Amino acid sequence: MQDSLAPLTLDGHYLLHEMFRVRRGEWRRLLEERQRGLADAATTLLARMEERSDGASCAVAILGQKADLMLIHFRPTLEDLHQAQLDFADLELREYLEPAGSYLSVVELGLYEMTLKIHGELEGKGLQPNTSEFDKALEEEMAKQRERMKARLTGSIPPRRYVCFYPMNKKRGEIKNWYAEGVRRRAEMMREHGIIGRRYGEQVSQIISGSIGFDDWEWGVDLFADDPLVFKKLVYEMRFDEASSWYGEFGPFVVGLQFAASDLGRFLEGQTPALNP
Repeated sequence: MQDSLAPLTLDGHYLLHEMFRVRRGEWRRLLEERQRGLADAATTLLARMEERSDGASCAVAILGQKADLMLIHFRPTLEDLHQAQLDFADLELREYLEPAGSYLSVVELGLYEMTLKIHGELEGKGLQPNTSEFDKALEEEMAKQRERMKARLTGSIPPRRYVCFYPMNKKRGEIKNWYAEGVRRRAEMMREHGIIGRRYGEQVSQIISGSIGFDDWEWGVDLFADDPLVFKKLVYEMRFDEASSWYGEFGPFVVGLQFAASDLGRFLEGQTPALNP
């Protein structure tokens, strides 16, 4: 087995994070009736997006000055994701929202240990990599894994109040290069990384998405929790494992409050919206 082997991945729904700043000065100059009409139309659309059977969307009120509002959309295809973007852009409310950033990715489960196991089993049967027989057997095994992990690849958005999103890379520096490490060594480090994450499994719901070829960073991380301090504790502890301490590069963090579409009007009024109004 080649030590430079790339780990297999299971890919699920596509994700789009859209971030906006509210033009509150312009918004406040509108008549209350006009504000209410725009908010109601947006609420109707977001509520419909929340209830989709083939994807989901959620709204997040952002703390700090990076943005005011973040929408997270999960969809089966890029076409579906683009339609969600267009539907929201077509709202009259959109005239009072200034874009503050976006991020495109796809739900990803990295199969480090499984890659070694599957390749070892197939080669043990006499199949040679990069042959049609090997590729067919590999795809059959991956289909089984996709079905087994379907809930994690296409599941709903965790109904938890606090949300943390950040992008990240694995280093490709002159001294430390994640991609130059052998697959077995990378698997060992990711095993250690995963052990820490599993200890927080009941406190935080985590969605990892791949963005290589899609956006400026390599992965996106969404964390959902009922206690915001869990974000600090989890990310802090992970900084000490080898995969992060030597190879992790982290982008800007965005933290906010997930809220129900039905409370969008309250958010636009300048009040903290609720997850369960």
